[in-house]
Amino acid sequence: MKVLKFGGTSVGSSKNITNVVSILTKYAQTDKVICVVSAVGGITDKLLEAGQLAQSKNSAYTDAFTNIKNIHINIVKELIPTDNEAVINYVNTKLEALKNLLDGIYLINELSPKTSDKLVSFGELLSSYIIGETLKSQGANAERKNSQELITTNSNFTKAEVNYTITNSNIQEYFENSTFDITILPGFISKSVTGEITTLGRGGSDFTAAIVAAALKVEQLEIWTDVSGMYTANPKMVKQALPINKLSYQEAMELSHFGAKVLYPPTVQPVLSLQIPIHIKNTLEPDAVGTIISKDGSNVNNAAKGITNISNIALLTLQGNGMVGIPGFSRRLFQTLAQEKINVILITQASSEHSICFGIDEKDAVAAKSAIDAEFENEISLNKIDPILVESNLSIIALIGDSMKSHQGISGKMFSALGKNNINIRAIAQGASERNISAIIAQNDVKKALNILHEVFFEGNIKQLNVFITGVGNVGERLVEQIKQQRKYLKDNLKINLRVAGLSNSRKMLFDTDGLSLKNWKEQLEQDGETATLEGFYESVKKLNLRNSVFVDVTANKDVADLYAKYLKQSIAVVACNKIACSSKLEKYKELKQLSYKYNAPYLFETNVGAGLPVIDTLNNLIASGDKVTSIQAVLSGSLNFVFNNFNDTTKFYDVVKQAAAEGYTEPDPRIDLSGVDVARKILILARESGTEMNLEDIENTPFLSESGLKSDTVADFYETLVADEAHYQALYASAKANNSQLKYVAEFNEGKAKVGLKEIPEGHPFYNLEGKDNIVMFYTQRYPEQPMIIKGAGAGADVTASGLFADIIRIGNN
Repeated sequence: MKVLKFGGTSVGSSKNITNVVSILTKYAQTDKVICVVSAVGGITDKLLEAGQLAQSKNSAYTDAFTNIKNIHINIVKELIPTDNEAVINYVNTKLEALKNLLDGIYLINELSPKTSDKLVSFGELLSSYIIGETLKSQGANAERKNSQELITTNSNFTKAEVNYTITNSNIQEYFENSTFDITILPGFISKSVTGEITTLGRGGSDFTAAIVAAALKVEQLEIWTDVSGMYTANPKMVKQALPINKLSYQEAMELSHFGAKVLYPPTVQPVLSLQIPIHIKNTLEPDAVGTIISKDGSNVNNAAKGITNISNIALLTLQGNGMVGIPGFSRRLFQTLAQEKINVILITQASSEHSICFGIDEKDAVAAKSAIDAEFENEISLNKIDPILVESNLSIIALIGDSMKSHQGISGKMFSALGKNNINIRAIAQGASERNISAIIAQNDVKKALNILHEVFFEGNIKQLNVFITGVGNVGERLVEQIKQQRKYLKDNLKINLRVAGLSNSRKMLFDTDGLSLKNWKEQLEQDGETATLEGFYESVKKLNLRNSVFVDVTANKDVADLYAKYLKQSIAVVACNKIACSSKLEKYKELKQLSYKYNAPYLFETNVGAGLPVIDTLNNLIASGDKVTSIQAVLSGSLNFVFNNFNDTTKFYDVVKQAAAEGYTEPDPRIDLSGVDVARKILILARESGTEMNLEDIENTPFLSESGLKSDTVADFYETLVADEAHYQALYASAKANNSQLKYVAEFNEGKAKVGLKEIPEGHPFYNLEGKDNIVMFYTQRYPEQPMIIKGAGAGADVTASGLFADIIRIGNN
């Protein structure tokens, strides 16, 4: 004999009921089947709503009734399209009785627990009758048996307690004599010893099935729902959630207690005591494996089995110096809550006895505070304890698994992962069994936290990075394309799941919490993007609250750089090719470094110096290993190197600068490069990263531009000066040629001082043969006092700059 239970979603429509009928018919071919059914999906809530409307003298209860009636009549007509008159007449008779009850509630303006039980019982009575008649219409040897004739309770309405002696006898006697292949039982409903209609409370249909299964000592109880068993996390919040094939009773109870809605723990107690396995199955995918819950569970090595949560939690704290060493506070506190019938979900107490924290349902918070403050009124008035402190908008997350106690470092791994993503933990509780580690966090961090923990414990250490890029022009476009090209490689080889979750140019911005496809991202940005603002982009990134978020600045905009602090304070990593922040006032530079450390949010800017060359990374490694920089000599402008490598007595300076701009080697405003400001910023950054405190104005900058070029008001004016002052630039070239030298714009740092300027580099010098747009950096250190460490290569260009940004993003992924 088999006992199956189908929940409200499983019988929520004629289509789903057809699936149920098919499953029952198949099972009945090999064994007798007992099927417990819930009310049609949503009907219990609709019945309560109608009752409440009637109680409040709102005539709209009749509309609610009509809706309930139409749902059931339509289902009958769809399931039994012909010869259905008798069935419809019976259903109408029951519905008329329902209408009379609602009319009575309306007239007397009262909805007592007793009447409420009578009201909601119509849901299961109707669904079970319809399913039974559907089976009969298809030739099945089936019968609907009213559970009220089998399950006997006390008169505790809305949550009646079962009299197992009478109930077990009734069930055993009925089924010993039953000749039907399929028996349909309405779940949830019962009758008291005095014959009054009662209900079994939350999860009542599960309870009915468990009572029957235990009474008959069947081999297994099957609970059919709309998901394929229990999952490692809520699949609606964690898309990578995996079905769990096997669980122990204790693991299943913990998962269910902390929010997994597939099972309600108290209702399956009858089968737990007899160690009858429970099989969770999916009505919509009957061939799916589902989850088997048994005594032994699974012997799979994974320490954790699942992550779950309870939302709408209030954290209450009773604290005060007067509690220390004084017995009885805990007893009085929890006795007060018990008297108010308030369930405590989580408890934690400081070893100092100075405070007790506990989590309850948020809807009970006001009543709990009022009752506790009244109980401790004397102690509060004497300032021995504080009035109860209430914090709302919280949620409990729980990591669960029988084997966690035999694995070291689970708690550390859990809290470290949350901390790295700026998720503040308000309270922690861990049972002595070490089967459950619970933490209270902000409600709006729940999805993020579940995904972080699932990634750490169940996804083979694949780390998801969510990248937000502002500035998708020349360099930004190359970066997006590089990410698109390398995503599979990163996931397969570096275990990094890199997603671009947001893009912005100067006009539009576009976001997707699941990551943009990048196939036609330009068109999508233009067509679907909203109007872009820098603050709006930040607020959107913050609101999405995705784990391992990285903000990438591919602009030269001061206003964007001014937002870095905001991102870092949200534990959002910052990757920038924008040099403005790192070369701003020393206090700002230090602040960003400190925020990065404080909020565990990397701030990387490798492309500030040398584009894709590992200049800053190499310097940081030298410093971290204990070396000390004594001097730096460098050609740090790929733009200027390109200009002076292509400028000679047969070219015009104007033409070469224009070519450099067209090929993307200069900033949009070439004066930034040619004035030496850009190079000064770069040597400043290297000096600061070496440990020297200085500002931009401390750097000696000897300009080579003509006086009119330096004083030009606009980019257009500047280009005009290049034409007018060609003789000035030709004179610079002629001097270098006469001295058998090359013109190079050189940055120097020595003994705490820095300077930049155009130099004539003689033949034989490492800078002499520097070609094209290449950069070169020579680090003289205590370990490299005579022969410097040299880094050389392309120092400008969209592709290499994009690759430098990409490398910083990957560093964060590997962190």
